[in-house]
Amino acid sequence: MEIGFPVVLAPLAGYSDLAFRRLCRRMGAEYCTTEMMLDRCVSIRGRQQVTLVATDEGDHPVAGQLVGNDPATMARGAGELCEKGFDVIDLNFACPVNKALRRRRGGYMMQQPAEVVEIVRAVVKVGKQHGRPVTLKVRKQFTGDDGEKAFWRLAEGAYQAGAAAITIHARSVEQKYAGPADWDFLRRVKERFADWPVIGSGDVSSPAAALNMLRETHVDGVAVARGALGNPWFFRQTRALLSGREPARPSLPEQRDVMREHFAGAVALYGPKKAPGIMRKWGVRYARMHPSPKQVRLAFVAVKSSEDWQAVLDRYYPS
Repeated sequence: MEIGFPVVLAPLAGYSDLAFRRLCRRMGAEYCTTEMMLDRCVSIRGRQQVTLVATDEGDHPVAGQLVGNDPATMARGAGELCEKGFDVIDLNFACPVNKALRRRRGGYMMQQPAEVVEIVRAVVKVGKQHGRPVTLKVRKQFTGDDGEKAFWRLAEGAYQAGAAAITIHARSVEQKYAGPADWDFLRRVKERFADWPVIGSGDVSSPAAALNMLRETHVDGVAVARGALGNPWFFRQTRALLSGREPARPSLPEQRDVMREHFAGAVALYGPKKAPGIMRKWGVRYARMHPSPKQVRLAFVAVKSSEDWQAVLDRYYPS
């Protein structure tokens, strides 16, 4: 699979759903990853799981991301995602939230490189059966005192097991999102794995930062996470900067149109009763671009219905 534009949408728990991925694609993101999905739950037919695995014809290429700690269960989950039409299976060994760590998933697995390699090997076998590449997302290390030995053992094992690419968040699991990301570490990884696609993550807060990561570390791609929240224009702006043009800030009317589109997508995905509650957090993110961010943020926090959402747009975003 070939991805032309090397700035992609990262998996974002609670955010990178189909409604948001559609917006990012329209703004120039060629490749996106879903929210993290628990391996043993991808076949459940409940409403929540249906929304997590939702995709459509325009949402490709797309990676379905799994989290878990058992090779057989992860392999079954991967098979389910292949059957559902995902183009890539991505394995999460990076999530730093306490819930994942307590259950020995996500970033906890950075302490278990041998187990990670076994999972990768099992899922790659399923991927080959379905003609799907398998990738993984990891962090630099578990804590700052661990050294890098576990990472190199994990990465080398995953490479040998047939993983098609690796995404690296250049912080430790312990750091979560605090402190600077170690871009020099990304550079060293790419030097060692010259023929393996490496995607960098961490401190990509602006289009300029995305291009700087590409230039300074020589990674093959950049995964945008928090920098795109409330700013799906991020990808359009990065393309402009790459071509030598000044990135344009969206006007208030354009912000209004995108927020209306986003809300409609959320209603289609979650239903009219649940969508307003989900979109409140998005309103808070979008408000950061407004000339009066505090007022707009408070207005979005009070949204309880589609009428409330429209009223905020009417008041603060002229058409």
